[in-house]
Amino acid sequence: MHLLIISFCIILLVVLITKLKVNAFLAFLVIAIIAGILLGMDIDTIIVSIRKGIGQLLGSLLIIIVSGAMLGKLVAESGAAQQITNGMMKVFGTRYIQWALMATGFVIGIPLFYNVGFVLAVPLVFAVAYQNKIPVVFLGISMLASLSVTHGFLPPHPAPTALVGQFHADIGKTLLYGIMIAIPTVILAGPIFASTLKKIKSQPLETFNPPSLPQDQLPGLSNSLISALLPVLLLATTAICQPMLPSEGNLKKFISFISDADIVMLLSLIVATFTLGIGRKMSAAKIMNAYHEAVKDVALILLIVAGSGALKEILIDSGVGNEIAMSVQSFNLNPLLLGWLIAVIIRVSIGSATVAGLTAAGIIAPVLTATHTNPNLMVLAVGAGSLMFSHVNDAGFWLYKEYFNLSMKDTFLSWSLMETIVSIGGLIGVFILEAFI
Repeated sequence: MHLLIISFCIILLVVLITKLKVNAFLAFLVIAIIAGILLGMDIDTIIVSIRKGIGQLLGSLLIIIVSGAMLGKLVAESGAAQQITNGMMKVFGTRYIQWALMATGFVIGIPLFYNVGFVLAVPLVFAVAYQNKIPVVFLGISMLASLSVTHGFLPPHPAPTALVGQFHADIGKTLLYGIMIAIPTVILAGPIFASTLKKIKSQPLETFNPPSLPQDQLPGLSNSLISALLPVLLLATTAICQPMLPSEGNLKKFISFISDADIVMLLSLIVATFTLGIGRKMSAAKIMNAYHEAVKDVALILLIVAGSGALKEILIDSGVGNEIAMSVQSFNLNPLLLGWLIAVIIRVSIGSATVAGLTAAGIIAPVLTATHTNPNLMVLAVGAGSLMFSHVNDAGFWLYKEYFNLSMKDTFLSWSLMETIVSIGGLIGVFILEAFI
């Protein structure tokens, strides 16, 4: 019954947005209330859940998205994106630029949280597409497939790291196995799948359309790379340093503080303001105007993401995710397939990959112990399941749709199918490894 209610609410949400042209934020709020009532939640707790969902999701994304948009705008306005693109084209050429972006996404995706990597990488994709007249979706899917796989499969991302602890897996082996599965999965979901998307038309946000400047007015390549990729450098450096430091002491606290994603993005923005702006004689007024334009362009994205958070919290607080997953646990299946399937059902029902992975872990853990299944492979199976078919109840779906300015249909045909390929490809990779381990 609960599955029917969820299906009805998701279909109604799609109809409101696509057919009736209701603002997505308002549609999410209406559907969240309807879902709460139909799922039997107390009326007094529905609004509490909605506020909690909006607050938690915006609280975790607001600084990252806004500062990332500002950084992306400055990288575009200063000519740094143009300089980076020129450098990439000299090394890889137009023929292999898609593979270069895929590799870049994989490298920066390992240390970066998905949302940070998204707002950092997407402006580079747009810059390459604009300057070389290449379809934006064709390029973007390759990089975003890399970011998605690292987010779901590989420590130190929150869900895989938490799964390692819950399953008592070995983080080193999990990372090694994860990379072995991730590389072919990214190639399949990235360049190979993206080759079918060249006909999808996309006109991304104007804020990331970089001006074409003369070569002598561009910042240096080193300055451009360091300023644009400073979040990656900071996170990677702090991740390496933290295990080497004593568990107690002010230095440990300081490193933990500056390794927080919000602080990393703020520090990177401050540095870029000087290295790409003030240090190159750009007026403070011009810099702040660029930031103002960037905020206006992502305001609607923030509202839509907030709305998806409200619906997600209703589904979590109603307990429907756990109930559906528990009913699946009685199936007589391979434990790895069962773990993947539970994560898939929760992911499709609730939307959050992290919630899907962690909820599935609590359910499958007793099965893992009883069947002596390899815990490292179970981390990867559940992680792959948690990425399945991202759609309207997932914040990542709306980030992609709004940044790339796509229709609902084209978002499903590109983003949702890419996530599905990642999930199924990851499961196949787990089974292949199981045969040899």
